[in-house]
Amino acid sequence: MASAGAAMPAAANAKSQAEDAVRAKTSIDGTRPDLDATTRQDPLSSEATPNEPEAQRLNTDEPAADSLRGQVQDTQAQAENTPSPPEPEAASGPLPDLRQGIPSTFDMEFGQGKQDQMRQERPSKQTEGMDPSSTTPSDRRGESGDRSYDRSAYETSLDRRRAQMANWLYAGILFSIMSGTFYLARPFNAREEVPTEGLNPADIEGWAPVKMLARLRARMGSQMGYYTEPTFPKLLPEIPESQRPPYTLVLSLEDLLIYNAWDREHGYRTAKRPGIDYFIRYLSQYYELVLFTTAPLSIADPIIKKLDPYHFIMWPLGREATKYVNGSYVKDLSYLNRPLSKTIIIDTQAGHVQNQPENAIILPKWTGDAKDPRAADLVRLIPFLENLAAMGSEDVRPVLKSFEGKEISSEFAAREAEARRIFNEQFAAQQSRRPKLSLGSFAGALGVKSTPGMSGGMVLADGQTVAEGFAKGKMLSDQIREQGVKQYQAIEKQIQEHGAQWLKEEEEEMKRLTEQGMLDMKKNATSWFGGASK
Repeated sequence: MASAGAAMPAAANAKSQAEDAVRAKTSIDGTRPDLDATTRQDPLSSEATPNEPEAQRLNTDEPAADSLRGQVQDTQAQAENTPSPPEPEAASGPLPDLRQGIPSTFDMEFGQGKQDQMRQERPSKQTEGMDPSSTTPSDRRGESGDRSYDRSAYETSLDRRRAQMANWLYAGILFSIMSGTFYLARPFNAREEVPTEGLNPADIEGWAPVKMLARLRARMGSQMGYYTEPTFPKLLPEIPESQRPPYTLVLSLEDLLIYNAWDREHGYRTAKRPGIDYFIRYLSQYYELVLFTTAPLSIADPIIKKLDPYHFIMWPLGREATKYVNGSYVKDLSYLNRPLSKTIIIDTQAGHVQNQPENAIILPKWTGDAKDPRAADLVRLIPFLENLAAMGSEDVRPVLKSFEGKEISSEFAAREAEARRIFNEQFAAQQSRRPKLSLGSFAGALGVKSTPGMSGGMVLADGQTVAEGFAKGKMLSDQIREQGVKQYQAIEKQIQEHGAQWLKEEEEEMKRLTEQGMLDMKKNATSWFGGASK
């Protein structure tokens, strides 16, 4: 018994070792081991078949038909037979570099990648033998990857109300435009002021489309005139000619009388042209001086006060008095309320005087340099302007036309030299039989047409007649200049003697008016609040 018991463990150990050797060989070379017949078991043999349950053998485990158990098993079987969703394909290509942040997957989900995936997953709606042309437009849109949906299905009641309000607003705007157009195109009645520019008298009445369009343009132009026309139709007040000089001289401000400059060291600085005081004060005895600038008057007013503290310039006009045409400011002399035949304007830009170029003298811009030889251009015009006013020409425009294309100061000096030569010849022959000295001959030589009443008996300001000056060998221009110099000297003497007092009195008057204005405002405010409290 002992020997038999020892043999059984030895046999079991030997069998285990053999199986371990077979497994080791299979793991090394991968060949299928040839198991011993003793180790094989036939799964179909009766020895290997496990014991079968009695209920299964008798087929009594199946539930009864239409029982609750059978319905539950059928439902569970259907759920187990549902195909599982496809697993996502493995990403191809290298892994994304996450050092710069997580990459966006929008294009893959909603872009071309999503469209390709949807196109692959969508089953073909065309069956075999079906005509491809019979597909509907919605099918073709779906095949191209475009998503179509009914927008109304996603609108809320608030969106629909907003859309309805927008439609009503558009309709109201359209109705207002049509009503306004029809109103502006209506015929003019007797109480309306008919525009004089751009409207023919025949278009004032009638319902023809051409006439309505003409009236529409005229009324629109008059409405736009509020922004493009000068502030007032008459920029200068009505003054009798006997109380003012008969001629009007309009002067520009920028680049003519002054020069504005700016630098980082000094900021804005204003330079006054040399000889301006002499020019203004001398010509004030012949002309009504008007300063016309394209700058706003509120900005130019402090400069004007320093430039002309004694108010020899009678009327300053700013940008508010200009006419806005094609993006530029135009100084229209027709709004000055002065006759154009006796009005002259001096400017540095031809665009400023484009409406009346025949009344304009254009000078080069002054650059602010006192040593500039062109700085004296304005002073050199004094003899011409003085002679033009003193001769009493009826219309200054033909005189200016005679100097067209030439520098007026040098040309007038040449004509004056020629007139002096004629005068000297006549003065040397005054004792002979030649005609006596004539004022008209000198005026013609200067390019100025004399009035019919001119004669040698004209009396000057100091009581001396022109004929007496001729007898002394003085030409007419010499006599006029002598009178002008005497008058200028008298003006300068008055300024030196009383100028400081004039400025002081003006300052006190301005202070008094300011205080009076503040007092009136205080009284008005008190009375208003007192009445409101009651």
